[in-house]
Amino acid sequence: MQLPGEKARWLDKSENVTKVYRAVWTVCAVLLLAEPLVHKHGEFAMEEWFGFHAFFGFVAAFGLVLAAKRMRRWLKRPEDYYDRR
Repeated sequence: MQLPGEKARWLDKSENVTKVYRAVWTVCAVLLLAEPLVHKHGEFAMEEWFGFHAFFGFVAAFGLVLAAKRMRRWLKRPEDYYDRR
């Protein structure tokens, strides 16, 4: 949301956000497709599976989001918390 008198930024345009979104997905796809070309030295056998690190990263990020949603119940403060004195 742009405030009156504020200069428009490049991510304020939805087409630029779409470009960034598509670029991130493209980079992820290219890295996943390039994975068979790289020899991995994993500590465990499952680390050498195709797409393991991508899948593990996705699951870890998803878990962090779920954990943050639960932590919010304990950490959130009333809306006027800093205005009280």
